[in-house]
Amino acid sequence: MFIAFYGDRKKVTWFVASSFLIGLGSLLCALPFINEEKNKSKVGIEDICTEIKVVSGCQSSDASFQSKYLYFITLGQTMQGIAGMPLYILGTTFIDENVATHSAGIYVGIAECMSMIGYGMGYVIGAPLVKVPENSTSATNTTGTNGSTEWLWTWWIRFLSAALIAWFTLIPLSCFPHNMPGSTRIKAAKRKQRHWFDSKLKDLQVGTSIKDLCAVFWILMKNPVLICLSLSKATEYLVIIGAAEFLPIYLENQFMLTPPAATILAGLVLIPGGALGQLLGGIIASTLEMSCKALMRFIMATSVISLILLMFITLVRCNPLQFAGINEDYDGEGQLGNLTAPCNEKCRCSSSVYSSICGRDDIEYFSPCFAGCMYSKALTRKKTYYNCSCIKEGLITADEEGDFIDARRGKCDAKCYKLPLFVAFIFSTLVFSGFSGVPIALTIMRIVPVQLRSLALGVCYVVLRIFGTIPGPSIFKMSGENSCIFRDVNECGYTGRCWIYNKTRMAYLFVGISFLCKLCTIIFTTTAFFMYKRQVNESTDIPNITVKNPKVKKERN
Repeated sequence: MFIAFYGDRKKVTWFVASSFLIGLGSLLCALPFINEEKNKSKVGIEDICTEIKVVSGCQSSDASFQSKYLYFITLGQTMQGIAGMPLYILGTTFIDENVATHSAGIYVGIAECMSMIGYGMGYVIGAPLVKVPENSTSATNTTGTNGSTEWLWTWWIRFLSAALIAWFTLIPLSCFPHNMPGSTRIKAAKRKQRHWFDSKLKDLQVGTSIKDLCAVFWILMKNPVLICLSLSKATEYLVIIGAAEFLPIYLENQFMLTPPAATILAGLVLIPGGALGQLLGGIIASTLEMSCKALMRFIMATSVISLILLMFITLVRCNPLQFAGINEDYDGEGQLGNLTAPCNEKCRCSSSVYSSICGRDDIEYFSPCFAGCMYSKALTRKKTYYNCSCIKEGLITADEEGDFIDARRGKCDAKCYKLPLFVAFIFSTLVFSGFSGVPIALTIMRIVPVQLRSLALGVCYVVLRIFGTIPGPSIFKMSGENSCIFRDVNECGYTGRCWIYNKTRMAYLFVGISFLCKLCTIIFTTTAFFMYKRQVNESTDIPNITVKNPKVKKERN
């Protein structure tokens, strides 16, 4: 709110400051690498059927190390959050002030499109850091896997690169004038256009004191059309941000993908889906020269379409595979919900290290240890396991050395080929969801006077953060937790991440929450539409406009 109110007078200066702070925030996120320790393992675990050797148990020596990460990244993200507001708020109004009314949608659409591209690229660039879940919250495999700790020395390069890119924009941004050439003529033309304003906002004189800020802020908060549109945008972003948080986990567990593959695919779906929707929404709004009423009708129509597409996603899911100890009882020797059975109880396995293998019986096991495998080989790209006491059936195949293979590393083939169909549906849903982003921003800027547009967008972003992007990841995370059927509990009794999910419940919860959010978007936009329509029809306080039709002028006189 402070940035929207005070920054409206010197937008370019705030753009330069934003660029610097974004770079500084990225640099703060990378700083913990300076004192990073390479060896942070507490428990050494061999993933085959041998006795677990505890090096040092239940220590809290890494507490300060973890706190260092938390403090630096929280500070860096806070700084970037502050720095982003001038770009989202003042940048939008700067574009609107310097282009024709019905051209603003295209430029705002490009800006929103680039924002979504950056968000999705974060997933794609960061995906190599998402390792297969062998490194749990409580243990590290001492055997190592082809440089599995190498990323510890390179993760900070991504943040450093982001800082340098942000700082490279300092000089170009500082060269922009506060008013672009031709902006005076454009502003004069916009003042002649017919607008409907709340009677409290028309001819409002705004000062520069905190008292003026509070007064105008309170007036805007009492504007029902503005609040309804802001809530509509919040629920829309709740779906997008929530999907970004939960989609990689959903893809990984529903379609048996590795964490890096699921993260990359989520980014590749988010980038073109959200970006294309934002861009096309702005282009359509500008090309058709939509009025405020038409913009709200467009938002409602695209939201209904995305709601229908969302319902089809529940039909696109894979059947659960057999998992020993979860939905399969070790051929009657064990119990459901217990990974330990007579065939592996001598191995003293730990559920803190999840390294799934697929047996020749087409049953997935939590780790080679729980399958009772005695030794392993790495003759090919995939590790193979032998003499597994829990695997008694299935097709027997021999390796290059003539030994019979009992299991291979990784998940079993789900024989589910619905992933392309799911990607098509979720992509289409994101496209139609993105359609409403730019029209909402354009509508908000048209229902308030020019001098209050930045502040109106500031109110919109306050509502958006409180009801959208802040609770979004938490709500979808809770839906994932409710779908969990087995999670990591380490030797110290601490609960870690969820290893195995109920796929059917996950699908219904994911779609159900998204459905409710989209329904709220439609309800809020419809409410704003009828409120706006009623207030315009009842308003008798219409600004003076230039009228070319003499009959109309005579009637009004």
